[in-house]
Amino acid sequence: MRAIRTFAIVAVIAFLSSAAFAQRDFSKVEIKVTKVSGNVYMLEGSGGNIALSVGDDGVFMVDDQFAELSPKVHAAIKSITDKPVRFLVNTHYHFDHTSGSSEWGKETTILSAENLRKRLEAGSSVRGNVTPPAPKSALPVITFDSAITVHMNGEDIRVLHTPHGHTDGDSIAIFPKSNVVHMGDQVVTYGLPFVDTDGGGNLLGMIENVEKTMASLPDNVKIIPGHGPVLSKTDVKQYTEMLRDCIALVSAAVKKGKTLDQLKSEHVLAKYEDKGKGFVKTDEYIEMIYNDLKKTK
Repeated sequence: MRAIRTFAIVAVIAFLSSAAFAQRDFSKVEIKVTKVSGNVYMLEGSGGNIALSVGDDGVFMVDDQFAELSPKVHAAIKSITDKPVRFLVNTHYHFDHTSGSSEWGKETTILSAENLRKRLEAGSSVRGNVTPPAPKSALPVITFDSAITVHMNGEDIRVLHTPHGHTDGDSIAIFPKSNVVHMGDQVVTYGLPFVDTDGGGNLLGMIENVEKTMASLPDNVKIIPGHGPVLSKTDVKQYTEMLRDCIALVSAAVKKGKTLDQLKSEHVLAKYEDKGKGFVKTDEYIEMIYNDLKKTK
C-alpha cells in the first residue's frame, strides 16, 4: 500500500475527538484539486475525500468534509467550473464526510442511503464522542434502500448502498464512463481501517463489499478512497488481503483456546504492528475481530 498521508490521520482523529475538532484551525487547510479520469476530480483537504463529476449538466458531488471548509471547497470547485452543484451524495454519516452538508444543503439536493439519514437525524455516538442530531439543511432529501442512478454529464452515475460495511449506511459512487469509483471509508490508506461497529459496521461485511465492487469493475478503474491518494485495483487487493489475514490470524488463535488478553499479550497481529500505530491501534483491532468471531460462533 502507498504511504500514509499525515493529513488523513489528523482528519480522522479530529473527527473522533470533540476536543481536537474544537481546536482545529481550518484557516490553514488547503484544498488540493486532482483530475482523476474523464470528467471526475478529487478534492483533498481535511476530512474525507470529495469526488466531483463536472460537465455541462453541472456538478455531482460525493461527500463534503467539514462545514468550516465549505467556502474553500466552493472556491476549489469554481476553479474547475462555473456550473452549480446539483446533487450531493454522502458515503456515510461520520461528520468528517457530512459536516459540510449543513451548508451545501441550502443550495443543492442531498442524496443518501436511508440508514444514513436516520443516523444523522437521530444523532450518534462514536467511541463515546457524541454528535448531536444534524440540522435540517444537512439531511438528505432523497433516500434509497439499495441503489439510485443519476444521469448527468454523459454518465449513468450509480450510487449503491453497501450495508454492514464501515457503517450500516455506506454507499459507493460509480462513474462508469470516467472509470472511477468513490469507496468512502470502506477503503482508506491510514493503516488499519476504522469499523464503526456501534454504527452497524462489520469488518467481514466491509471486506465483502469492497471485493464484490472490485470484481464488477474494469481492471484499470481509478479508486478514490475515503482518505488518501487515488488507488488501483492492485492496491485495494493488498488492502483486503491484509484485512482477511488479520481475521485468519485471530481466528486461528481463538481455535487454539487463546483468550483475548493472550491474543494481545502474544501480539497475534505482530506482522501488522506498523499499520496499527496510527488512528486505529493493533490491540483494538484484535478485540474487534475477537468479538465478531464470538458473535458469529
